[in-house]
Order: sequence, then C-alpha cells, then structure tokens
Amino acid sequence: MTPTQAATDTTDATGTTDATDTTELKALAEQAGRDLEGASALEILQWAADTFGPEFCVTSSMEDAVVAHLASRARPGVDVVFLDTGYHFEETIGTRDAVEAVMDVNVITLTPRQTVAEQDAEFGPKLHDRDPDLCCAMRKVRPLQEGLTKYAAWATGLRRDESPTRADTPVVAWDEKRQKVKISPIARWTQDDVDAYVTEHGVLTNPLLMDGYGSVGCAPCTRRLLAGEDARAGRWAGRAKTECGLHG
Repeated sequence: MTPTQAATDTTDATGTTDATDTTELKALAEQAGRDLEGASALEILQWAADTFGPEFCVTSSMEDAVVAHLASRARPGVDVVFLDTGYHFEETIGTRDAVEAVMDVNVITLTPRQTVAEQDAEFGPKLHDRDPDLCCAMRKVRPLQEGLTKYAAWATGLRRDESPTRADTPVVAWDEKRQKVKISPIARWTQDDVDAYVTEHGVLTNPLLMDGYGSVGCAPCTRRLLAGEDARAGRWAGRAKTECGLHG
C-alpha cells in the first residue's frame, strides 16, 4: 500500500490522517523535494499525478492558467480548485470561466461559509480594511482547508522570484498546517519563463496583468504597481501584510 493509499483509507472527516500515514507522506514529500529540485515543471507534475492520482489537485487564483495547463498535460481532467471570495474582479471570474471552457481540467469553485453580505452583517462592512487577516482567514484559508480535505497533495503557482517571503519555496514540501504534500512546480521559474510558456502554449491569463497589475487578488486589497515595484507590491499596499495565509 502506498502512502497516499494509506492516507485515503484512514482520513477522517476533518481531512487528517493518523500519525503513521502522516509520517510516510512527510518523508515522501521531503525526499521528492530533494530528488526533483532540478526537474522540469512538467516532470514534477507528472510525479505528482503518478503518485497521487485523483488525490492530487491544483489550486489557482486565476491570475493565469500556467500551472493548470501544465498539470492538464500530466493528468488530463485534473481538478483545479478556485477560491471565489466574493471580492474578485470581474476579470478574474471571467478567466476562471474561460479556463473551465477551453482547458482539459475540472474546475471546482470553493466559497466561504458566509456571503459578503452575511459577513458584513456580523462583523461590519469592509472588514478587509479593518482586519484583513481575519477577512482572509474566513474567505480564503478556511474554505481552502475544507476544500482540500479529499486530497493528499496540492499544487500551487508559487515562484521564488515573486517576493522575499517566497525565495526559499521548495518544489515539493510537506504542508504542516494541512498535513498534505505541497507542490510548487514552477518555483524556480522567472517571470520570463512564465511569459515564454504563455506565448508558446497560448495559455489564458487574467486581463488585469496587461493593465498594470503584477499580482491579482481580491479587488479591495489589490492595486496597480508603481514603477520599480516587485510583482506583489500591489497586494495589501501600505500594510505590513504580504500573504493571505494560504502559504504561511
């Protein structure tokens, strides 16, 4: 029995596995992180698809569909998980719909427990301005935690060149918070690599990337970049916050 099969057989309703399975998956992730450091993005995703099968998914913010496209080459029909926070730009929702229509993937949209109106009623309007960490926790972190329950491994589009907080991103790692294998197949890529892949394969990208945005998140917390800023400077601008909590 493989580590992923064991995890499937003993996963409980909260998505956690027993200590033995967790130890096996963690060891698997750490070994793969070493073995695949020099591998191509497609080779990393092929390993994930071969190892985890239907227990593997891709998460996408629909900033672009590069990792989803790569994963669909390794595993046609792969699950692509999208968090609809209720605060997205129209362009982001449009990108999701286009990806679902034209790519060989299965888009799964996750939503928070509360609508924006329900959250406003309980916590007051514009919680994202007053307590962005709490807003992200309820509208991003919790839905993803719940949505990943049936998976043993998930892939992200994290890149080391995006910001100092991501500079040490491994291509495969153990996600301690979620007790799952976390795969970042394009961690070693640069923006030039992304652009080249998009051009070569005609991959869908969010139109906002052509309108001055370097990174696309929720509309109230995202602005266009100023000259010389790094790609994520437009996220929570003016605050010490640099991550939503999904990757930390």
